[in-house]
Amino acid sequence: MSRPLVARIDTAALAHNLGLARRLAGPARILAVVKANGYGHGLLRVARALRAADGFAVLTLGEAETLRADGFSHPIVLLEGFFHPDELPAIAHWRLQPVIHREDQAEILARARLDHRVDVFVKVDTGMHRLGLHPKRLQEVVARLQEAESVGSVTLMTHFASADEAEVGVDEQMQAFRKASEGLELPASLANSAALMRYPETQGDWVRPGIMLYGASPFANQTGAGLGLLPAMTLESRVIAQRPLRKGEAVGYGGSFVAAKDMRIGIVACGYADGYPRHAGTGTPVLVEGQHTRTLGRVSMDMLCIDLTPIPNAHVGSLVTLWGEGLPVEEVAASAGTIAYELLTAIAPRVRIEET
Repeated sequence: MSRPLVARIDTAALAHNLGLARRLAGPARILAVVKANGYGHGLLRVARALRAADGFAVLTLGEAETLRADGFSHPIVLLEGFFHPDELPAIAHWRLQPVIHREDQAEILARARLDHRVDVFVKVDTGMHRLGLHPKRLQEVVARLQEAESVGSVTLMTHFASADEAEVGVDEQMQAFRKASEGLELPASLANSAALMRYPETQGDWVRPGIMLYGASPFANQTGAGLGLLPAMTLESRVIAQRPLRKGEAVGYGGSFVAAKDMRIGIVACGYADGYPRHAGTGTPVLVEGQHTRTLGRVSMDMLCIDLTPIPNAHVGSLVTLWGEGLPVEEVAASAGTIAYELLTAIAPRVRIEET
């Protein structure tokens, strides 16, 4: 019998969440962000569930080629563009759309001799200060691309740094984008999940939902469930051992948890080598047979310890939900001092995946 740890992927939940994104997007088209192996859910599994999207956004040429090889004819955007000129023939062959975020990328593409014109997204830095052209350089770079025989359509884009923070918002970046793109009658892609859900003025022509498609909230003070989203991943395991812990006894590496009273503990087959956060301390929520309890002590490589004292019917073999249905991943992430994105994308290859 295999190890009981399993990540259950609900493809109907993915489709539901895309439907919500569609309603919020209005007339804008949807680029479903499926990078990082579909946020840990499986690239092809996610893409097939999100086939109703208008396009996909990935990070690498390999991810894009995987989608094309599986028969996807959708527009596919490479979010970091190309890393070397040698990639351009494949980009043209597969009809991919690289993001141009540096002037030298634009020049390399403009000089290239390719079998097909390449449609591009041109990214302008409006305040994220990560990737993107300086706003004052946007018009000249766009003009260079538009005159190049190797370039097809041009779509503008930017990325919001604080769409998830109501006190900051997107106004300043929107003003910078409008100023930089003034006079350019080109389609635009602006909204990520947070902007799509909070700022309808950012819809543009293409929206780029990511985390919301997987059922998690982009906002620190809300869960996906509270926003009408359904969790696409439920991480489950089983109690593989149980034992009494007497008052004053410690458990786990370093003895960081010491029992203040007699209690009963359980050992669960899941650890940081599976992608569960090692920095999740005592008190991180879990469900046992649908009832809430907590982790105890340090997370080990392959196991973690939980409190079975408040669940008298728990036993070896009891179902443990680590996050997902009934236990929002955002709550686990907050307890561990991180974000849902990290937990979902950190699922290790050794974790068994099952579609539901």
